[in-house]
Amino acid sequence: MTTYTWTTTNLYTINLATEFDYVVTAIYNVSATDGTYSASLDSNSCQFTVENDKPDYIPYEDLTNDIVIAWVQETIGVDGVTSITACLDGQIESQINPPVTPQNTPLPF
Repeated sequence: MTTYTWTTTNLYTINLATEFDYVVTAIYNVSATDGTYSASLDSNSCQFTVENDKPDYIPYEDLTNDIVIAWVQETIGVDGVTSITACLDGQIESQINPPVTPQNTPLPF
């Protein structure tokens, strides 16, 4: 079974007149491991829409990795999450069963 780990690495903020430290971009990594093999996609970026009157605003100092990653996954949607996990699964599969690569063979003449 493959385990996926989503990790926020950076947050970019802007200051709004009504709220401070409003997160507009999250940089995140996603890694996968099946116990023996591992893969990662690093420095992914997700931008968020600025809503001046956001009723569920969370102060910057109260944010957690789980909150930010939930925003990321909501923003990229099910298809985005599926695409990322499929890419990681493909990397692991290539480690388990390396693809056959053609070799530059000298000409026979």
